[in-house]
Parts: sequence; C-alpha cells; structure tokens
Amino acid sequence: MAYQHTIGGERWQFSDLREVMAKATPLRSGDALAGVAATSAVERMAARLCLADIPLSRFLSEALIPYESDEVTRLILDTHNAAAFAPIAHLTVGDFRNWLLAHSTDSALLAAVAPGITPEMAAAVSKLMRNQDLIAVARKCRVVTRFRNTIGLPGHLAVRLQPNHPTDDLRGIAASMIDGLLYGAGDAVIGVNPATDSIAALTGLVHMLGDVIERLQIPTQSCVLTHVTNTIQMVEQGAPVDLVFQSIAGTEAANASFGISLALLKEAREAALSLHRGILGDNVMYFETGQGSALSANAHHGVDQQTCEARAYGVARAFAPLLTNTVVGFIGPEYLYDGKQIIRAGLEDHFCGKLLGVPLGCDVCYTNHAEADSDDMDTLMTLLGTAGLTFIMGVPGADDIMLNYQSTSFHDALYLREVLGLQCAPEFGAWLQRMHITDVGGRLLPAHDQHPALAQMRQWRLSA
Repeated sequence: MAYQHTIGGERWQFSDLREVMAKATPLRSGDALAGVAATSAVERMAARLCLADIPLSRFLSEALIPYESDEVTRLILDTHNAAAFAPIAHLTVGDFRNWLLAHSTDSALLAAVAPGITPEMAAAVSKLMRNQDLIAVARKCRVVTRFRNTIGLPGHLAVRLQPNHPTDDLRGIAASMIDGLLYGAGDAVIGVNPATDSIAALTGLVHMLGDVIERLQIPTQSCVLTHVTNTIQMVEQGAPVDLVFQSIAGTEAANASFGISLALLKEAREAALSLHRGILGDNVMYFETGQGSALSANAHHGVDQQTCEARAYGVARAFAPLLTNTVVGFIGPEYLYDGKQIIRAGLEDHFCGKLLGVPLGCDVCYTNHAEADSDDMDTLMTLLGTAGLTFIMGVPGADDIMLNYQSTSFHDALYLREVLGLQCAPEFGAWLQRMHITDVGGRLLPAHDQHPALAQMRQWRLSA
C-alpha cells in the first residue's frame, strides 16, 4: 500500500508503513547511520502528517517485520488482546494522540486498553507527540509490580543500588552497598554487573548479596546481571537467585545476537518461579534495553531504532518483569548523538513502556565520547521524575568504575525525591525508618560510626 502526503504542492511518497514510521521519527544519529531517517525537516513533517491519518488497525494487518521470519512479530500479533483494543480500534494514530491526552482518559482506562496496544502503535503515536505530551500521558500510566516490596506506586521513585566493582571484590561491593543503603537507595534492586562469567564467582556474588539482605532484613531483592543461561545454571545448582536478568531487543535476530530466544526467557522465568523467593509477588524478571541495540547487531530490518526499542517492551511485557529499564545513552553517540537526542529518547522509551504496561525505569546515562554532560542528565532525570518514572540507577559518584560510563548517583535520587515529593517503596521506607536511616518524613538522618547498619555489616565481615 502506498502512503503519501502533500505539503506546499509537493507530494511526498513512502513505500510502506515501515518507511512512514522511520521518516516520521525525530532526528537521531542511529537512523541516519541506518539510512532510514528523513532527508529534511519537510519530509519528516510530511511523514508525520501521513502517519497521523493511518488507522491503528493497520498495524495489525501490516507487520513492519514479517510474521513468518520473526518470533517477536509473532509474539506481538498472537498475544494481541482484541477486547482491550476495541475501545480505540476506530482511531487513527492522530486521534489516538488526542485520546491519550484527554482528561477523560485516566489511569484505569489506560491500564484497561494496554493489552490491546501493540509496540508499533505506541511508537507511532510517540512520533506525533511533543516532550510535554510524552510526560503528561506517561504520568497517568500506572504499572505496579512486586517481589519483596512494591514498585511503581504513584508518588514513588525506586532506585537500583548498583555497587559494581572492576574485579568483583566482595568487600568493595559490600562497601558500596552500605554506602547506597545509607542514602536510601536499593528498593528497586541491589544489582551487580559482574566482571566475570565464572559460575563459581557468580554464585559467590549471589550468596553475598542474599546474606546482606537477610542479615539486615532488607525488604528488597538482589540480582547478578549475568547472561540468562548462567542464571539458569545457578538456579539448578541451588543458588538463592531472586531476579533473572537479561538484555533484550525488539527483533528475533537482535535477541539471537544476545544468545537468547523467547523460549529461553520462558525457561529462565519458570526456573526463578520454582524457587518461590518472592514474598509479596512473583515478578521475577529484570530486563534492560536500549535504542540502537538492533541496529548495532545489523538486525533492525530497516525499522527505525525507536520502534525496535518499543518492540523490546513487547517482549518484556510477555514475561511480567519486576523491572525493565532503558539504558538510554549507553550504546554511544553513533545511535544517540547528543544530549538533546538522549533526552528525547529517554522520554519516548518511558512513554512507550508505560503505555504498554511495562514497569519502565531509566539508566539516565551517557558515554564520555557523546556530546552530552551531567546537566543534560539532570534535565532528563527531572523530566522523567515528573513523568512518573519507576526507578533510576544509584551508582557511587555517578561514575561506574566497572562499565566506564556516567550514570546517576545516590545524591541524584535524593534530589528527585526531595524536589518532586517522591517516596521510596513503602516496605523499604519502613525499613529505613527502623534502621534510623531516615526520619518519618523520609529525610536522611546523620550517619555515624556506630550506626546499626554499619555495626551489622562489621559482624557480617567477621563471619564471612
């Protein structure tokens, strides 16, 4: 089917829906690298006007990546909920934008239609929205998940405590953990990116994290962010695994480049569920994504990187994760060139994930060779906090010494919670008060050498 739109007497034609989507996307370096970006601002506007008139139902009949050759496409279409889609089935993409922004479209209604929205629909409407539109709609989306605490409640912001160490030194990791806990971080997860793939070393990390959580009776969960096959092995060997981590992407070929398939993710989830380690819920998966991952693997099939990213959220949704986050600036300036592109991508990702019913957090980050700085990150995390972000990263000093990139610090989370009036997960907040880390209002209390958390950690070190 041909798509076209006329501006000022000039007719712009697009060969298929995939091209309309790509050309309608705000400019970013990754799409230019892939050769799918609009050639001018006029062509981009023509594609957006064309996209606005396309019925949402078209995305159910015209797959951007063929059904026969891509299991992610099959997952999206085979699990589509027609009953949930019915209230918006008559809308065009432009009408859908207006519907989303309407005051009458509240959190309950958005949750009800979420199973009927495909990732491509979410990506399409985001391309017609200003930043403020992405914030306003995402703020209305409620996605609540549970394992040992409750993540995603309105007015709350969780933090992943990220105590990485370049040699996986257990004392170094433990020191960063205590540092983060004393700043009120860690309610999303205490998650370590390991430097090794050794099953023995990984298992040691799992036990160490579990021991600290148990000794301090912290209502949170741990995760060692290794490949899913390693985690399955650890579960089979009896390790106390809380969450299963995996990086995922929006195409079958991109996931294959990560060494995964949908069947493998299902196996991993079932393995984690078999341990019955959750207290409040059974959301046992933790996924990370990032715009540009499919393109970097040459597995994007000519689809723009933001739509590929939204399709990754379609994968995540199928496995009911506790946490999913976009590592928005981590892949590099080849895909998101500067602060402006990173900010826009972060808002798009958060909007699309939440609209699809995925608990979406963000690693607000950049690499040192990108045209971005900490002021850009301050802007993005403040906008995302306003938009109802599920969680951010808490990295000592905001500088990850193992992965070598710039992220957000424990202090950044304090800033967001203070300025925006946000709280941590309620169960975790109660623990912070019991441990005399915060007062009843959630503000930090002074730390000292005899602090209960430090005293218990000293006992742990002596017994370890």
